[in-house]
Amino acid sequence: MMKHVYIFLVLFALCLGKVSMTWCHNTYLRRHKQLEKGASSSERIISIEAELQEGQIVEHIAAYQTTPNSTTTLYGAMATLDVYESLAVKAGQIVSAEIWVENYQKEKPNDVNVVQVGWNIQPSYYGDNKTHFLIGWTANGNKTKGCFDLKCDGFVLVKNPPITPGGTLEGKTKISIKIFKSKRNGDWWLHFAHVGEKFAPVGFWPRSLFQSLSDHANYVTWGGYTSSLVRTPSPPMGNGRWPGGDSASFQNVQYVNNDGHGYLPMPNLHSRVTDTACYRVSEFMTDKFSYGGPGGCVN
Repeated sequence: MMKHVYIFLVLFALCLGKVSMTWCHNTYLRRHKQLEKGASSSERIISIEAELQEGQIVEHIAAYQTTPNSTTTLYGAMATLDVYESLAVKAGQIVSAEIWVENYQKEKPNDVNVVQVGWNIQPSYYGDNKTHFLIGWTANGNKTKGCFDLKCDGFVLVKNPPITPGGTLEGKTKISIKIFKSKRNGDWWLHFAHVGEKFAPVGFWPRSLFQSLSDHANYVTWGGYTSSLVRTPSPPMGNGRWPGGDSASFQNVQYVNNDGHGYLPMPNLHSRVTDTACYRVSEFMTDKFSYGGPGGCVN
């Protein structure tokens, strides 16, 4: 089985002369890379850097994001996501839809702190083509701190959670996700609900795991993500349809305040799409938007 990890240091170094800082610090665009299990940390970095310099990975995003501003103070985010299965996702490809909550500091760009939650299809990681519930975190751009699902110590699972990180999500459905910072002790909590049910706690990331995110977040993203090998057509995003009435969507899109209550994010959002020939987002309407596309990008 292959493994995916953050590779912030390498991609940040490659970003510096090529694209804007906003692009470089967005976690999803450096998020996954398939690596041989058991390689040492130094072997991983060398391998990733060589492959990236050769242009081996193509990543795409279609999302709405907080307008970049390092002074913004946020305490969480929530949304209801459409979930799909049986998509044509091959080995070496990733399709996901997630919420990313992060704290990015310009003076410490290599130490971005992130928690992320959503659904994910990744045959090379999970060993199947099923849709899985994904969580992840990093406290320093994944140089040494962070992982996905429950692959390392960090996320604390509650007793009898409504879903387990890494577990499968079957059938076309909807799930609701709420990430928020506890006012009582500062831990970052994850609540989850299947369609028609009430939120229930899954667990939490202790405040002590983080540096900048231990106090607050300043950046949130809601959207879809794909990854594939260069010169190989990228996979479909969402359900593979262009944004519209029958496409994938995010609904009830809100920030969460320090009392745990949601509030509408407008007008402090902007869209981000890496290639409109393959993926797009709709107009943001009060608290929802649709996204997706057939894929087919090779660069």
